[in-house]
Amino acid sequence: MPQAEATARTEPASAASHAHELSNVARLVIAQALAGANAVVVYATGAIVGNTLAPSPALATLPISIFVVGMAICTLPAGSIARRFGRRAAFLGGTACGVLVGLLSSLALLLGSFWLFCAAMIPGGAYAAVVLSFRFAAADCTGPERRPRAMSAVMAGGVVAGIVGPQLVTHTMNLWPPHLFAATYLAQAAVAALSALVLLGVRLPKPTVSELGGGRPLAVILRQPRFITAVICGVVSYLLMNFVMTAAPLAMRLCGLPQESSNLGLQWHVIAMYAPSFFTGRLIGRFGAPRIVAAGLALIAASSAVGLAGQDIAHFWIGLILLGVGWNFGFLGASALVLDCHRPEEKTRVQSLNDFIVFGTMACGSFASGSLLTSYGWDAVLSISFVPLALATAALIVTALYRSDRTAA
Repeated sequence: MPQAEATARTEPASAASHAHELSNVARLVIAQALAGANAVVVYATGAIVGNTLAPSPALATLPISIFVVGMAICTLPAGSIARRFGRRAAFLGGTACGVLVGLLSSLALLLGSFWLFCAAMIPGGAYAAVVLSFRFAAADCTGPERRPRAMSAVMAGGVVAGIVGPQLVTHTMNLWPPHLFAATYLAQAAVAALSALVLLGVRLPKPTVSELGGGRPLAVILRQPRFITAVICGVVSYLLMNFVMTAAPLAMRLCGLPQESSNLGLQWHVIAMYAPSFFTGRLIGRFGAPRIVAAGLALIAASSAVGLAGQDIAHFWIGLILLGVGWNFGFLGASALVLDCHRPEEKTRVQSLNDFIVFGTMACGSFASGSLLTSYGWDAVLSISFVPLALATAALIVTALYRSDRTAA
């Protein structure tokens, strides 16, 4: 009888905990959709605005490069805020930056100021860095066996972003003539404010005493072969996605393709980035993260091969779709590998360090993308991608052999 009473008390508590978990994940999915639309606006318009306002064509992609730099330099501070005050505080600070980037960018377009537009990209990058931590927040909400699915569910919110973002550009870019995209960035600020309202309802565990002061030194964690491989694969997946996507809208314009085609190509690319998330978590659970990462790298290679085959709309669109799916498998698979490399009290430090390395390396590639495109052409942008792909593949193979030797020993 006492056991029955204990079970009766436990069941409602368990149901309430499950409902709480679902509510958190649902809000993170919605916030991911809204915030992802903001990033799409920047990628769809940044190089075009840069090409219009920059003093030199070589600086056309500088705004997007600064956006990525903003992601890199704000990742560790955002992780520190999450560790000290909780993830929700970091989320709300990020959405405030999302509103700021929209307002400053719109003002820059009204004034015709290239450098103000570049400066506006720094808080935009901060917002994007915070948004990418949503996947780890979802993992915090669930038990170990459901973490890959929770991360995938949040990333799946990007499917809506892939539809909303390009359509936001298409339907607002000419609303404030002659200032192309000025109304678009005001709309972006409104979307970021809406995301903040959604995130107000997220309830995540508060940082514990052990999380504030415990854990191994980062140097010990960094020496783990699995962590090194996770970082390399995450870097290569995100670096190449950003490298190619940064140049693609401008490359399509230089090929004489209309802006609407560029917007639709980017829309399908972003949908391809996030739609696989509906099943990527299951695939990771079934086949293991390393195999899913390998599949992602193969798809990114196929994307570059398709792009090298021609420069009409079909080649751009198919290449961007393959690039999106490849990024999803590579980045989510690498993120799952990171979860296996830290203890609970180390999570925010290790996760933010991983993202800092990923975004910092991305920034270098983003800076190179514009000058490489304007100096050597689209084919050069695609051809160079095979070098980091070979490096990431080698890292996967070496780590697999290392684990096999350890298991055999």
